[in-house]
Amino acid sequence: MAQGINNEVAIIGMGCTTFGELWDRSASDLMVDAFQEALEDAGIEKKDIDAAWFGTCFDEVNVGKSALSLTKTLKLPFIPATRVENFCASGTESFRGACYAVASGACDIALAMGVEKLKDTGYGGLPDFGNLLGSQNRAIFANLTAPGGFAMLATAYFDKYGLSPEEGKRALAHISSKSHHNGTLSPKAHLRSEVSIEKIMNAPIIAWPLGLFDCCGVSDGAACAIVCRASRASEFRKDPVYVKGLQIAVTSGEEMAHQKWDGTHVIPTYRAGCAAFKEAGITNPREEISMMEVHDCFSITELSTYEDLQISPRGKAVEDIEAGFFDLDGTIPCQTDGGLKCFGHPIGASGIRMIYEEYKQLQGKAGERQVASPRIGLTHNLGGFPCMSVVSVAVFGNTL
Repeated sequence: MAQGINNEVAIIGMGCTTFGELWDRSASDLMVDAFQEALEDAGIEKKDIDAAWFGTCFDEVNVGKSALSLTKTLKLPFIPATRVENFCASGTESFRGACYAVASGACDIALAMGVEKLKDTGYGGLPDFGNLLGSQNRAIFANLTAPGGFAMLATAYFDKYGLSPEEGKRALAHISSKSHHNGTLSPKAHLRSEVSIEKIMNAPIIAWPLGLFDCCGVSDGAACAIVCRASRASEFRKDPVYVKGLQIAVTSGEEMAHQKWDGTHVIPTYRAGCAAFKEAGITNPREEISMMEVHDCFSITELSTYEDLQISPRGKAVEDIEAGFFDLDGTIPCQTDGGLKCFGHPIGASGIRMIYEEYKQLQGKAGERQVASPRIGLTHNLGGFPCMSVVSVAVFGNTL
């Protein structure tokens, strides 16, 4: 019977660039910066790395279609290296490859890298997703946009749980305002300004009820992780972070095909969360999770994720939001570094950037935004749309 990789793998080094409109930095520059920080953090040399995984989503970032871009840039000759792409879970997918290789005994030390240079591609605003979803879907999804898809999640949620437009938008505004506050404490964030709930509620509408501040931005960035077998972690540092659970769930498209899905949540998030919690031995997420980074591409995504991860009961997330449960000084702080809302979303880098924040928090090295005595951290990525998505959930801890 499969046992999972709970406590089999440890993170011994991580690096993360500043995220933003980095016009003067290439994808290679960003990879080097993240890699050098991770090497120094781990206290190892390049020759110690046995294998590498490379996550990036778009070819247009000039990194090419293979892992050659990674090995050439980082000067890692003749090691096994693989490029992976899995929508917004691409970074976590590269981390999963590195962890599974180490857990299997195939290698001792592995590297996971994620990078994206979205600003250079002109990607942003209301991109057309028809081609990304396959030419056979062109007629059905001709006008599909991310804001539109997630706005439908919001309106369905408001309707099912009896929220007025004012009540619903205020809860979403609290989420975004909270994240903007946390971003002011995060030196590597793209956006570092306080934004009030009132300003968010009165911002221009992108796709009702989602306004400008309910949507994450586009940015460039890279992040990197170095992992080894947990039994060796103490050889490299006194404060390694252990992988407790690491799961990915991908839809079969059945949400769109059956009317039993009510459109108010994301089924793969629930499924991936259940699998990750089982692997990590977590039976009550609301009581056991210390803090988390979730995929706040839109404020409604964060709200629905609270419930899909079984932190808030169904239909009760608004009560927790208004009570400050997810604020930095709350019971389970969410987006302690500002999340996608403040970092933007360079697709291949975001998953590992989230892990970087949990890593620093669990080591007690997060500075002004440090959570008190954390034990268990969680990251969540969602690629696609509420009706069809790939979702990763990872759980980390600072003790075996």
